[in-house]
Amino acid sequence: MTDIYEFEGKTLCNTNSVLGEGPTYDPDGNTVWWFNILGKELHELNLSTGAKKVHPLPVMASVLARIDAARQLIATEEGLFVRDIASGNLTFYAALENDRPENRSNDGRTHPSGALWIGTMSKRAENQAGAIYHVASGKVTKIFNGISIPNSICFSPDGTIGYYTDSRINRLMRVMVDPLTGLPSGEPIVLVDSMNDPGDIDGSVVDADGYLWNARWGAGVVDRYSPDGLRISRYKVPAVQPSCPAFIGVNADRLAVTTAWEGLDEDARSAQPSAGALLELGIDVKGVFDPVYVI
Repeated sequence: MTDIYEFEGKTLCNTNSVLGEGPTYDPDGNTVWWFNILGKELHELNLSTGAKKVHPLPVMASVLARIDAARQLIATEEGLFVRDIASGNLTFYAALENDRPENRSNDGRTHPSGALWIGTMSKRAENQAGAIYHVASGKVTKIFNGISIPNSICFSPDGTIGYYTDSRINRLMRVMVDPLTGLPSGEPIVLVDSMNDPGDIDGSVVDADGYLWNARWGAGVVDRYSPDGLRISRYKVPAVQPSCPAFIGVNADRLAVTTAWEGLDEDARSAQPSAGALLELGIDVKGVFDPVYVI
């Protein structure tokens, strides 16, 4: 039986992003970073001071990976770029489907080995137009093809298990991974089949105990799954389209989630003033920080 909890958290930043996505936490500055993909913005919130900045981008971007205290790797519709934190300058790093201008980046996460998994999709969400790639030391390798809406890319703390989904199919996949390289070492299997459940499996993150936390787009909840695929708890949020969770705070013991108002009509937006905000679930978690990308 799934335990269901009402929202007892708070709004960290009421930005009203069209499509808030890709949150990550930088412990060096106690800072949360996330994207408004369709608005071509990178958002920054310092948890120590409450200072908020919005960095305009020349392209749509969706995933940020820490490199070091001065640099970030971001995935965009025009490939992978290294971003200088102080200046905001972008330096081209690697091509990602440069022959597919109709596609853009979507979900992604850094593996404990320092490699990055990044998914792509059609800007019009066409069926099976995207893929999932492995990026290590600048080399880009396609690992899964025919993905419509790649999401839930995350890993077990020891790096031996990878997860992902195609949100259009709504099956959470589990695959064995080489912990030293971040490359798949087996064939994917279905861990959770929720094709007939309301909402879509969106972004996910794995906690220190190996439990997966998933934002369920269209259902207004964050679900927690055991390593064997059992949904053990469900946390309601005041936005019907949560997109991705992230562990935040100096001890990785808080959980934030991005949301979106993309596709909502005026009445639906009026009924959910938190749609597009960065929220925090008011719960204690035992998370882990996203690893740095090894450039």
